[in-house]
Amino acid sequence: MWNLKRELGRKVIHLLSLSFLIIYILVSSTFNHKIALLILSFMLIILIELEYLRIEVGAKLPILHGLWEKFRRKKEKHSLGGEVFFLIGAIICLAVFDLRIAVAAILMTTFGDMAAALIGKRFGRIWITKKLAFEGILAEFIVDIIIGFLIIRNSLWWLDGSQFGIPIWPIIIIMALTATLVESLVSKLDDNLLIPLFSGFIGQIVLMLMFYLKSLV
Repeated sequence: MWNLKRELGRKVIHLLSLSFLIIYILVSSTFNHKIALLILSFMLIILIELEYLRIEVGAKLPILHGLWEKFRRKKEKHSLGGEVFFLIGAIICLAVFDLRIAVAAILMTTFGDMAAALIGKRFGRIWITKKLAFEGILAEFIVDIIIGFLIIRNSLWWLDGSQFGIPIWPIIIIMALTATLVESLVSKLDDNLLIPLFSGFIGQIVLMLMFYLKSLV
């Protein structure tokens, strides 16, 4: 039960990372895309400086030190934390991919990973490895499908006020599958960076192919 509570605490911190996405959308809609990316880059620099104090200097900053000690994994003790890789992945996605693809990839990273960890640890019965339960994998895939259904449509309905739009199922399925596979196969590299990059890249390629094939009709 303690491990479940600890994992839940880690995922709550990951939810706070969604503030990066909210800040981007607010700033880009108020000013422009480039200024929003500059602000996220500034936030990334701040995070790296805090990590420098933690890792290189060994500083014990009030409040932050307690969070560092309580919720970090062992592999993060002397290396960059997941929130740094998450923000790097978010910046790359928002800079390179279609906004629908980028937002979906970022949300899949947060909520898909959360579903895999919490459902797998709490309800796991079929264990593929010591840390990987089939129930967790299935939960992540379902959550990723739901995220794709809500976000990846033929319009930016959540920004431009248009109709809800028609879901683009080929992109939804391939992104959900990619995110789930990366989460399931990667253990030593940081999935906070790999999931948005891989799922976003594959989704963008499929989107471009669909546009290309449509132009031929």
